[in-house]
Amino acid sequence: MFKIPNPSFTNFANSFEGEFYYDETASHEGLKMVYATDASVYQEKPLAVAIPKTDEDVKKLIELANKEAFTIIPRAAGTSLAGQVVGSGMVVDISKYFNKIIEVNKAEKWVRVQPGVIRNDLNAYLEPFALLFGPETSTASRAMIGGMIGNNSCGLHSIIWGSVRENLHEIKGFLSDGSEVVFGEINQNTFEEKCSLQNLEGKIYRDIAEIISSVENQREIEEGFPNKKITRRNTGYALDILIDSWKALQAGGSFNMCKLVAGSEGTLCFVAEAKLKLLDLPPKEVALVAVHCNTMRESLLVNLIALNHNCSASELVDKLVLDLAKTNVEQAQNRSFVEGDPEALLLVEFHAETPENLEEKTSKFIDNCQKDKLGYAFPILRNDDCKKAWEMRKAVLGILFNQKGDTIPTNLIEDAAVAPEDLPDYIDEIEILLKKHQLDYSIAAHAGAGELHVTPMMNLRNRAGKELFRTILVESLPILKKYNGSLSGEHGDGRLRGEFIPYMMGEKNYALFKQVKHIFDPKNIFNKGKITDSPTMNKFMRVDEEVKAPIIKTVFDFTDDEGILKLAEKCIGSGDCRKTEITGGTMCPSYMATRAEKDSTRARANMLRYYYSNADLGLGFSEKESPQLATKEVLNLCLSCKGCKTECPSSVDVGKMKAEFLQEYYDKNGVPFRSKLIGNFTKMMKLASIAPWAYNFIYNNSFLRKTANIMVGFHPDRTMPHLARESLRKWWGKGKEAIGNSQRGEEIQNPKSKIVNIFIDEFTNYNDAEIGKKLIMLLQKLGYEVKIVNHVESGRTYLSKGLVREAQKLAIKNVEIFKDLISENTPLIGIEPSAILTFRDEYLDLVPANLKEASKKIAKNSFLFEEWFATEIEKGNIKKELFTKEQRLIKLHGHCHQKALSSLVPSKKAMALPENYEVQLIPSGCCGMAGSFGYETEHYEVSMQIGELVLFPTVRKQSENVIIAAPGTSCRHQILDGTGKIAKHPIEVLWEALV
Repeated sequence: MFKIPNPSFTNFANSFEGEFYYDETASHEGLKMVYATDASVYQEKPLAVAIPKTDEDVKKLIELANKEAFTIIPRAAGTSLAGQVVGSGMVVDISKYFNKIIEVNKAEKWVRVQPGVIRNDLNAYLEPFALLFGPETSTASRAMIGGMIGNNSCGLHSIIWGSVRENLHEIKGFLSDGSEVVFGEINQNTFEEKCSLQNLEGKIYRDIAEIISSVENQREIEEGFPNKKITRRNTGYALDILIDSWKALQAGGSFNMCKLVAGSEGTLCFVAEAKLKLLDLPPKEVALVAVHCNTMRESLLVNLIALNHNCSASELVDKLVLDLAKTNVEQAQNRSFVEGDPEALLLVEFHAETPENLEEKTSKFIDNCQKDKLGYAFPILRNDDCKKAWEMRKAVLGILFNQKGDTIPTNLIEDAAVAPEDLPDYIDEIEILLKKHQLDYSIAAHAGAGELHVTPMMNLRNRAGKELFRTILVESLPILKKYNGSLSGEHGDGRLRGEFIPYMMGEKNYALFKQVKHIFDPKNIFNKGKITDSPTMNKFMRVDEEVKAPIIKTVFDFTDDEGILKLAEKCIGSGDCRKTEITGGTMCPSYMATRAEKDSTRARANMLRYYYSNADLGLGFSEKESPQLATKEVLNLCLSCKGCKTECPSSVDVGKMKAEFLQEYYDKNGVPFRSKLIGNFTKMMKLASIAPWAYNFIYNNSFLRKTANIMVGFHPDRTMPHLARESLRKWWGKGKEAIGNSQRGEEIQNPKSKIVNIFIDEFTNYNDAEIGKKLIMLLQKLGYEVKIVNHVESGRTYLSKGLVREAQKLAIKNVEIFKDLISENTPLIGIEPSAILTFRDEYLDLVPANLKEASKKIAKNSFLFEEWFATEIEKGNIKKELFTKEQRLIKLHGHCHQKALSSLVPSKKAMALPENYEVQLIPSGCCGMAGSFGYETEHYEVSMQIGELVLFPTVRKQSENVIIAAPGTSCRHQILDGTGKIAKHPIEVLWEALV
């Protein structure tokens, strides 16, 4: 039975304007488990989760925390690597509602924002002002200003743009007693006025002034803090920098308490607004020199040369990451500039106003390297091509997690920073330490700032591994201290490094940190256990070594992923799935619409991990069925778009796992009527096609359509695709193979004519038969021999509803049918992306072992129509002279599965074949329909919200003579419902362009 919830929480929930999850229902428990982790190795279920809407909500939360004696854990994007937002208190997520850009002052170069504003989205907003916010983490596509303040984030351009601390003018927030406060630049008079206040703010100024004005404390801080040459000094609280601010105040300058708040990890106050310093956009001419080195030390010596040449960034990527990048579709393309097999790459960036100045900078740098006999290759990437290298660099952690086995990359000693000139010797000693323990490791990132992310590979599933986890950190400390380095550079102390601050900084300085914490927060209201009084660093970790991973039987073959649990565990919490439509990409459409953590790919992967780790063993669920119900709730808005399979740096395929989970759920609970109906789409359409006029009459009549929709659980406002007057197969069976000749004249004599097998998917067969006809006629007109065998449906409808066993039967049948027919010379061509790409994706993991090789062969020779057509163009088999010279503009929206498993390039190339056809990609992600998802009553609103992000507005503003193209049948229908405009399949575009 559920426990009776805390009465105070129940009363509070009634007065809270935002969202509050505190009881033990499946939905609330599931949401709490979603927030139990961040991007670190830690896991601890929070007491509750609050998502405030207003400042008043935040005040109420602080009042409640004081009353009930719990700690508030402020959370933004949740990409913390040291466990900063993990704990047993109340997680307060500001990412959903505190995301407004309040004011921009172009003349004075500042912007005022709420803490949930995403760094890259902010810079997209600022671009028309020719300004930017400088600090740039590798997670900048989802990292939020609040979290960046908490960690004092830096990023790859920190050597020229600095950290958040240098770019923070002012914060507005709440102190631990709930009172409002504004910290900003103040002069001596204002400082004295602050000190005279008889409230918590006044006490903070008085007591902090006492600490930093003490000569003894200043001496202790000077001796115990890291080398001031190190720009990334974020261990403990920034008292050394606050002393500099104090001294500036005494000399007639200003004092700013923000310098202390930056890097305080949400332990001192709750930030509600921030005023940020802005920079001019850098010169548009940019070049990146990828220095290929034979040793790690060699690359770090090149780094010193790069700094002497005033580069804008100097970042390192090692051999392990370069090798693993080959296994990720996106990163394999990004590493195409790599020559040979370097031990390390140093990516050195330069900006200049003109190409000539840029050439001069890169040439001088390369000449210097060659003079010192450093580096063996120096390819130069320019302008937009630089992004490829940076994307690969930023994806390091995700790439590292895309490995098999229990040994995983660990964030442990990755945040240590030393002066750049000490880096070669420091890394030499760290490598000796890691080799002593026989550990593999990766070294990457911010060489220019003296901070390399050293990531040892360790097994944290057993007790020995957890002990070694601690040992490595402990044994690295004397090495770091020898170089007077900083334990935390940009990832923070959190609960990972907090316990070692006394050793690194000295007991007296640590006592000062505890004093600072008590001054601001005497009752530990804010993020208890971070920086000070941290628990032991190897407690509350994600995996309990006492619990063995269960063996899970599945319908899909998860062998390549080492099982479904291992696939879920590959999610490291990096939050790539929390990108917005401004950043772009397909993953994750429902998150883009709702901005709710529970609707992110990360949340779904984490929830599946909890579930498959055996949810009844200490995970805190209150009823036997709660784990399953909670998991189903979190998976609810997954559209199975497949974006995560490619865009997630760890390739976590949540769509595949969702289908498997639903099959298990149905096995235990039965299959819902609507799921059966949708899964059996082909059977339903076959029955309806007996009298297509009757079906179309019902769905052309508004009243009848709405009634029919409501009866099956579809939204009444959703229209339905019409049935063709006759199915494509029926038309083909009537002997209409030569219709292309009769309608378009004689076929072209193609001396290289060959057989093309067409896969007639269930959607084309019954609903989009005209498109299928045009494909056949187009191919015949171009001189190809069309073959259509009596295959079965693709199984896509079953897969979309988790009826995996039914899909498996169809997969086996189709592979058996095509295994002796499909080859390089006789390819299989598909019309609907979600159907034909099933051969490349799910079929490979659905067929039994005896059909694996046959399935792989078919997959290799199965193509979207546009892929095949573009290849034929390249071979010279299809010429542009066969098509119109009329000028047309085409706006192309790609199908999600096409983006994940193929590319939009072939579609663009195919439709651009006519001499004056221009094809432009619509920068949309998912259309929002996703098969049956957009029809279902409970999903309709989110479906339309997704469409409104980019797709609908773009289509609406096109003039009537612009062609809207979309290969996906669901996409075309969504465009029609959302905009009233008809989108065409690329086949239709090319058929109509024939002369």
